[in-house]
Amino acid sequence: MAATPLVLLDALAQHARQCDNLTLLQLHLEHATALADPALDGHLRCRCFFAGRETRDLINQGLADYVPIFLSEIPRLMRRGEQPVNVALIQVSEPDRHGNCSLGVSVEVTAAACEVADRIIAHVNPNVPRTLGDSFVHIDAIDVAYREASPLIYHEVHEPGEIDREIGARVATLVEDGACLQMGIGSIPDAALACLGSHRDLGVHTEMFSDGVLGLLQRGVITNSRKKIGRGRVVTTFAMGSPALYDFVDDNPEVAFLDVEFVNSPVTIARNKRVTSINSAIQIDLTGQVCADSIGHRIYSGVGGQVDFVLGAAHSEGGKSIIALPSTARGGSISRLVPSLATGAGVVTTRAQVDYVVTEYGMAQMRGRSLQERASALLAIAHPDFREDLARQAREALALRI
Repeated sequence: MAATPLVLLDALAQHARQCDNLTLLQLHLEHATALADPALDGHLRCRCFFAGRETRDLINQGLADYVPIFLSEIPRLMRRGEQPVNVALIQVSEPDRHGNCSLGVSVEVTAAACEVADRIIAHVNPNVPRTLGDSFVHIDAIDVAYREASPLIYHEVHEPGEIDREIGARVATLVEDGACLQMGIGSIPDAALACLGSHRDLGVHTEMFSDGVLGLLQRGVITNSRKKIGRGRVVTTFAMGSPALYDFVDDNPEVAFLDVEFVNSPVTIARNKRVTSINSAIQIDLTGQVCADSIGHRIYSGVGGQVDFVLGAAHSEGGKSIIALPSTARGGSISRLVPSLATGAGVVTTRAQVDYVVTEYGMAQMRGRSLQERASALLAIAHPDFREDLARQAREALALRI
């Protein structure tokens, strides 16, 4: 993510040409264009637990591998030896006076990889913020260190568009005072957060921490005072955003960067009350199946932590899980609510798990509803241009009386 060790990966892409059959384990990488060179075929193969811009095409061309897995389970693969790690390539802060380097804005699976790796090679970057929690790697544990001041990877904050604001406003109506929030990055979560200014005593327990939370923290809307896990602190596992975000988390005891096996464990999540998870999707069928990692057979992203938080919210006292998405894609030419998922599309959240679905046209609650009731509710929040055709296809394909 934002801690992608580009200096090391650029060097690896060159060095790998002298080697055969190297495997690079990775989550989402940012700006790792050097790895996308077809000339690396046979020398270096990416094994992706989450696809990013650079690795997406490699996966769909058969030049890289995609591993569908819940984010919470990846550290366990490594710690149990099911996924060996010979070398961990990491980016860290400079050591403090005790010799501890920080993983900065991305602890997630990296902490586990460092635990089990035979060797650690680190880019020591003075610009990496010193974050607190499970983020520390002692300088003595690092086998090879290379020091260079390099710019951090930022995610530009964009003003939400009209549709995103409409969706965000509807999502915000589902958030209660005292809720514990999980949200991803993007304009819809930011738009929802922008509508929560009058709420009280919100908390944050999330895999992903971004700029949308900062204003609510500074205004005292997010206090984390009602949480059971990490009371008084934002609990997260990685952050991506603006320089202001990285400045905020630097040496800040109000933010705990913890191992994703703990943060994303549904058991951990459910210990907080009123967990409200906000995630998105690529496509949802009229029975409630959620595709979030592929467009048909083409892998687009990954399973990630959506299901971790859907399950955690389901078992949280007063919890809710929300899938929020625009009703259409490709400039309004296709509906994202469909009678059946595209051929090859992966089901990330099953129809038995989905709770609320929100578009700019309204919200539909799925929990405990029949197929007939689900289809009717989802049709009501589909784009009006597609409702008649969707209803016809539902009658023909699903034998529903709509």
